[in-house]
Amino acid sequence: MITLDDIKQGLQQGEFFLEYLPTVSLVSGRCTGAEALIRWKRGSEIIQPNDFISLAENTPLSGLITYWVLEQVAEEMGDWLRANPTVHLSINVPPEIIGRGGLIYAAKKANLNDILPQFILEITERGFPDKIAIDSINQNHYKDLGVRVALDDVDLAGSANLALLARTYIDIIKLDRSLVAQITPTCLNPDWLQGIAALLQTGVIAVIVEGIETELQFNVLKQANIQEAQGFYFSKPISANTFFEYFQKNNS
Repeated sequence: MITLDDIKQGLQQGEFFLEYLPTVSLVSGRCTGAEALIRWKRGSEIIQPNDFISLAENTPLSGLITYWVLEQVAEEMGDWLRANPTVHLSINVPPEIIGRGGLIYAAKKANLNDILPQFILEITERGFPDKIAIDSINQNHYKDLGVRVALDDVDLAGSANLALLARTYIDIIKLDRSLVAQITPTCLNPDWLQGIAALLQTGVIAVIVEGIETELQFNVLKQANIQEAQGFYFSKPISANTFFEYFQKNNS
C-alpha cells in the first residue's frame, strides 16, 4: 500500500519521470503539442498516476509534485519549446493549487517565464476548484501571462464539470475518452456530438478529445470540426527525445 511517505521518498530519490502524450490537429494532421504525464518507477514497477496522485491531493505533496513537474519540463523541454514557439505543452494541476502564487513562482524559478504563453494548465477531474481558484481564472490572472486553462475529462454528464464551465472562463475543454469510445461502426453520431457542434459554433471554447484509437473515430471527429485530439491512434506517451523525433516526422 502506497503512503505519503513513499511518495515523498520517491521524489527525494529521483524515482519519478515524465512522458509526453502528443496532441494532434484533426484539421492538418500536424502535431501541435503534448501533455506532460508523470510516472513513478518504484523498483522494477511503474506506478501510474491514478495510483498515487489522488492520495497526494490536498496535502503539501500536491504542490511539490506539480513544482517538480515544472522543473523537469524546464530541463527536458524548455529549450525545445523556445525553438518551437507555436507548440503548446499541457500540465495537470490539482485544483487546490490553482490561484495560489506558488504555481507561477515555481514556473518563473524554473526559468519558464518567457515561454508561459505556450503552457496550458489542465484542472484535473478529481476535486473542484475553490473560490480562490475560480476568482483567479475569472480575473484573468493566468490569461494576463498568456497561459490558457483547460478543464480535463469533461464527460458532458457530470454536474460538477458542467457547473464549472458555467462559472469559469475556461479556454479549453478536454472531452473524456469515454465519449470517444461511443463512436463505433454501429454508432457514428452519438448524441453528445450535436451538443459539441453547437459549442464549437460559438468560437469561445476550444475542444480537444482524448482517447482516439481507431481511424473511424478520427474521421468522425474530424468531420465534426473538433480541433485537436490525443490517443493511441497517434501515439502512446513517449519520452521527451522520442517526442522530438515524433514531432519532426509528423510535421515534416
